[in-house]
Amino acid sequence: MFAGATAAAALSLILLILGTGLGFSAVSPWAREGVSGTTFGVSTILWITLTSLFASGFGGYIAGRLRTRWLSVQADEVHFRDTAHGFLAWAIATLFTASLLTSTITGLVSGVAQTGAALAGTAAVGASAEQAKPDGMRADSDTKAYYLDVLFRKEATPTDGAVTSADSPAPGSAVSKAEVLRIYTNALAAGSLPAEDQRYIGQVVSQRTGISQADAEKRAQEIFVNLQVKARDAETAAKAAADKARKATAYGSLWLFVSLLIGAFVASFAAVFGGRQRDVD
Repeated sequence: MFAGATAAAALSLILLILGTGLGFSAVSPWAREGVSGTTFGVSTILWITLTSLFASGFGGYIAGRLRTRWLSVQADEVHFRDTAHGFLAWAIATLFTASLLTSTITGLVSGVAQTGAALAGTAAVGASAEQAKPDGMRADSDTKAYYLDVLFRKEATPTDGAVTSADSPAPGSAVSKAEVLRIYTNALAAGSLPAEDQRYIGQVVSQRTGISQADAEKRAQEIFVNLQVKARDAETAAKAAADKARKATAYGSLWLFVSLLIGAFVASFAAVFGGRQRDVD
């Protein structure tokens, strides 16, 4: 039984390593090159199923063929014991392979995570401190900056369109654009663009482009609507991707379950076949 389990585990490991090498040689990191994701997924399922079939059959045959012959046992009992030996050989091999692959995959994931962290740290050397913050901290910083902008906001004079404070940013400057961006960020989070924010953006755009205040406010509202549509499309795409990943994981788990059942059946049948050959010989 243990000899069959060892043989099944070794053959399974060899076939999985071979399948991994073939899979990496077929895929490509570049778009529209290599096999498609669907082809890769189907090929992976078929390879895992064939691996389970061959390894379990070989291990079950070894377990049945090498088992000691029982002379004083009835034929039905011999058949049952051969089946049980094949099933136990499959079970031991499955548990051993699963524990080995779990430790290997854990080490691989840990190494990839450490490499990714090192690359991220190298790439962030030339970035600003604000961009290096996590997304939640950046969103909180943008919200606080927006309210500070509101606190120190100066209105344009109705006579010449100039900003009343000398410290206020020039229209169209990087500072004013960053302020407008924060206004849109806050409005997207709130779900609507406040009237005072729309009026202020209209003043800035009017001073920059020379169009009327009404047209500038209309343009500001149109831009906000477009940003809302883009945000909803991005959210929909993210949900679709998550749902697709969920379905792929579910299908993969179901096929793995089916392949394991096939392996258990093949191992039991092969053990009976090996036991019969042992008794005949």
